[in-house]
Amino acid sequence: MAYSWASKIVVITGAATGIGAAIVRQLMEEGVSNVLILDVDAKAGVPLQAELNSKYGKGKVVFYQCDVSDDDGFRKLFDTIKKQYGNIDVVINNAGIMNDRLNVYKKAIDVNVTALCTGTLKGIEHMRKDKGGFGGTVINISSIAGISQSPLLPIYFATKSAVLQFSNCIGMDEYYSKTKVRVLAICFGATSTPLLTKEKLGSFDPEFEDEMLRILKGYTYQNPEDAARGVIEAFKEAKSGTTWLINAGESALDISDDIGKAFGIMSSKII
Repeated sequence: MAYSWASKIVVITGAATGIGAAIVRQLMEEGVSNVLILDVDAKAGVPLQAELNSKYGKGKVVFYQCDVSDDDGFRKLFDTIKKQYGNIDVVINNAGIMNDRLNVYKKAIDVNVTALCTGTLKGIEHMRKDKGGFGGTVINISSIAGISQSPLLPIYFATKSAVLQFSNCIGMDEYYSKTKVRVLAICFGATSTPLLTKEKLGSFDPEFEDEMLRILKGYTYQNPEDAARGVIEAFKEAKSGTTWLINAGESALDISDDIGKAFGIMSSKII
């Protein structure tokens, strides 16, 4: 089955800059009805809203200043959007922090995992067909950090593994068959965004930070537009519970069979 972005109402977190902003731009080219951006960065979000509304029409893009780790405020904003627009068709949980510093990592877990779970559950609540909704899609942003191991950023890697497992499990057919809300996991490879800069990155061990930056230089980077294009592609053909790799500027690749085999091996000795 092919899915279309046309006329969809899309909620996306962490989309004032970087990959998120690139996704918003491409969504407008796909003919969505509205894109609602949730981000803490008003200095970037407000101009992005003005630019795209000037090009595509007043009110097509709406920026809400929102800290997704504020659980109560995040939940209420979902309800406000549903009430105002009458429907939500797609939720993209894109907000993320890539920093393991001692004064940051708890916030990173709140944003990368807890808020993503909240966004998924609120999206399902408003879209689920068995409760009066019209069905829909939740796209959760994991990472190659969720399918590999490295001493680089162990807390960040753990959060992205959690995103992968959560998305795969809640997206399984046993639940999708009730709700008709697809849940997809997207694993981005290294992408040229502010997240991968010395200003944004950090380790719990300061002595490791220079080495971390050196290791990161060895990755093959893609640009945000490549990453965004992969999200647009995956949405159109993905089944619920699947995992998609968007890496090195290549087209989105369904790696769900590999994920299934890996879990099969890991669970093979469970009695």
